[in-house]
Amino acid sequence: MVIILLVALSTSHVAFSLRPSLGVCRASGYLPGKAGHCEKSNDPDCCEDGKQYPQYHCSPPVTASTKAVLTLNSFEKGKDGGGPSECDNAYHKDQEKVVALSTGWFSNMARCGHRIKITAANGNSVYAKVVDECDSVHGCDDEHNFEPPCDNNIVDASPAVWDALGLDQNIGMVDITWSEE
Repeated sequence: MVIILLVALSTSHVAFSLRPSLGVCRASGYLPGKAGHCEKSNDPDCCEDGKQYPQYHCSPPVTASTKAVLTLNSFEKGKDGGGPSECDNAYHKDQEKVVALSTGWFSNMARCGHRIKITAANGNSVYAKVVDECDSVHGCDDEHNFEPPCDNNIVDASPAVWDALGLDQNIGMVDITWSEE
């Protein structure tokens, strides 16, 4: 009886954490860190052995002005973005306005090729094409440049996006809003 109750509670917790329509997106688990060769071209966070990193299958609900954190990422081969982009299995030059979205927003490739409008606090806006997922579940391996899983509210953008927004790439992360075109 106790086991059935624990399974029921565990299942309801997982189901609750996966329902983004409620406006709540909780960690669905934790990934144990594993250090490795982490290419540091854009000063990424690199995994540490034994550290626990939260995993998310969901992201906050998408609205007309979705709050997010913009991070810097190169989508070029051999840089910190890891492998080729998931949407087109290709690499993209730093001069292209492209982004990766957190797992929940990426929505199993449903936003591949879509253009999103990104607006910075300085009032500047830019359109960028979704080409990849900022994986919020997996990480700390070669495929993910030995970086931890992304948070659930990330728009990982190329240097061209940062430049178009007039942002200092040395900051590495800033609050933004985004919307679908």
